Amino acid sequence: MQKKIRVEQLRLGMHVQSLCGAWLDHPFWKTQFVLRDPEDLRKLRDSAVRECWIDTDKGLDVAAVASGVAPRRDAAGPASQESAALPPADDRALAIPPTSSLRDESLRAASLVGQAKQIVTALFTEARMGQALDIGGCAELVDEVTASVWRNPDAMLSLVRLKTHDDYTYMHSVAVCALMVALAKQLKLGMADAREAGMAGLLHDMGKVAMPLEVLLKPGKLTDEEFAVMRSHPERGHAMLRDRVIEVDTSIGQVTDGVLDVCLHHHERVDGKGYPHGLTGERLSTLAKMGAVCDVYDAITSNRPYKAAWDPSESIGKMASWRNGHFDEAIFQAFVRSMGIYPTGSLVRMESDRLAVVIEQNESSITKPKVKIFFSARTSLPISVEILDLARPECTDRISGRESNSIWKFPHLESLWASTDALRKMGRA
Repeated sequence: MQKKIRVEQLRLGMHVQSLCGAWLDHPFWKTQFVLRDPEDLRKLRDSAVRECWIDTDKGLDVAAVASGVAPRRDAAGPASQESAALPPADDRALAIPPTSSLRDESLRAASLVGQAKQIVTALFTEARMGQALDIGGCAELVDEVTASVWRNPDAMLSLVRLKTHDDYTYMHSVAVCALMVALAKQLKLGMADAREAGMAGLLHDMGKVAMPLEVLLKPGKLTDEEFAVMRSHPERGHAMLRDRVIEVDTSIGQVTDGVLDVCLHHHERVDGKGYPHGLTGERLSTLAKMGAVCDVYDAITSNRPYKAAWDPSESIGKMASWRNGHFDEAIFQAFVRSMGIYPTGSLVRMESDRLAVVIEQNESSITKPKVKIFFSARTSLPISVEILDLARPECTDRISGRESNSIWKFPHLESLWASTDALRKMGRA
């Protein structure tokens, strides 16, 4: 039976079923667990969470604590009639979140990215060790990412690009999650569908944990044999999600057919030249087509062991040249609208021959973002920083084209477009 109690009533041996309040208010990456560690109990009492739900079929009851009854050890009791009283996670997210400024949302997103890395790392570690997969923490994560993207997509989409060689495998999943949610929003899908897309993005590369590390992390070109091994990761991940996920109580935490489909088919192409099944466009689901675009974009805008990242704007241009045969045209066009012709973080040249970095998108025009000018290409010298909103009628300067930082080699370019506070939260400032 499930009961709602005050945090002060929690004792060791109780099974915590759900924590009331915002996910970032508590220090745990899982929300369903038996309290065994006194330190965990202390952290929970010190957190902003004031109430929680316990399951007395899986741990101690409040009355049992008072009478000294020993806790039950995770017994899988029958479903309680009162379980319907537990508010599912998706009820919180179905309401449209209010908009937020880029600065405010960047601080929230920075904290969320830090916790997201912990969750995905823990999940991938469980998977690599052959354990059953508890995706309850993933459900909460997708809930928060979706809300963040709805409030202000620029914040989360910008920060998830910031990866190192060492954390690429984990942060790629978080980035694709955010990109999928933003694309779903652009396609005008509902919140529930957007969160399913986010879950699909988060879990799409689970099969990578089954790849030999010497192949997965190889700093050079793969041999034909190694590439054949890597091409097996969609099927390995699909089997893993189908067979090893522990059921959770929230609808967002279910591995739906759509989530499984993206895991299996995110490397397919609309011309049938993808893998593992060589499906053509008419046989691919909308979610799988979305996954293909988001996966490729994050991969080519990230530093890899064998390749430096492309500039976001350069990447959009490259993908546009591949779209005939590689991507679904309507999905790709929606993706460009969600990111902008010049995505946040892009290095651009202005008609005034000054260089700038894109700091925020304008919904009114994908070709007229907000930019931060900082360098004169004519004199090759830094200039006073100036922020321009290119969509404002009084602005006379315009973007004349893309620039690549592989040529200019500006150090710490990210500090120009991401807030110092957000970078500090992520340990990058």
